[in-house]
Amino acid sequence: MNKPFPTPYPELNRVLRDLVDSVQAVLSTNFVGAYLQGSFAVGDFDLHSDVDFIMVIEEELSREEVHDLQAVHERIYGLDIPWAQHLEGSYFPKQVLRDHARLEGQLWYLDHGSRSLIQSAHCNTALVRWVVREHGVTLAGPSPALLVDPIPVETLRKEIIATMHDWGQEILANPDHFNNRFYQGFIVLSYCRMLHDHYRGFPGSKRAGAEWAKANLDPCWAGLIDRAWNGRPDPAVSSRQRADPKDFKATLEFIHYCRNKANT
Repeated sequence: MNKPFPTPYPELNRVLRDLVDSVQAVLSTNFVGAYLQGSFAVGDFDLHSDVDFIMVIEEELSREEVHDLQAVHERIYGLDIPWAQHLEGSYFPKQVLRDHARLEGQLWYLDHGSRSLIQSAHCNTALVRWVVREHGVTLAGPSPALLVDPIPVETLRKEIIATMHDWGQEILANPDHFNNRFYQGFIVLSYCRMLHDHYRGFPGSKRAGAEWAKANLDPCWAGLIDRAWNGRPDPAVSSRQRADPKDFKATLEFIHYCRNKANT
């Protein structure tokens, strides 16, 4: 690992070292680099943060590599260290990562709280590329700035507007699917962050988005935002509990409010 102590948490550093060493052992010459992105990259993390990573590879994973990586992620998830159950990330072929025009394609992806890889476009965004290029924490491999081309701010803003609209339509069309304490708070904080990023022109963390929203949006949303932030611990429990009815109704209204603000 390029950085012996990539985070302030020794147990997380142990998990990351194990993960990177194990992935390198599977991929051999197909391995290019490993990087932290998300809150651990922008520097606004805490004990409840997801651990967002990307693995850069020379070319698409073979069937055999996927099989062996599934075993790696299954084993890592089973470690008796809570951080091991909070990893999330994707495997990027280097030519896909470099070009922000190559969006929306499927990548091999480990969802937060999952023990196996699936195909998903979750990380294949301009925003992830921006964070990796500008703030990515190198766990192994070359500087991430050498792997990602610069991303125009208007590309970021266009993507944010599209996400706010499309995801909002999905939630509003099927609200019961999102009616649990975890998703309710996650939606509020995500829309705070997206609106922050749209106005500021660069990606920030959920914490930065929440503080910006409380300072810049109608004060009537402050309580909802605070409750969303305070409800972040124990997602495994909160995802199985129904959301507070008043907060869930307000969250659906907040989606409308944020989408309108982004268009003004």
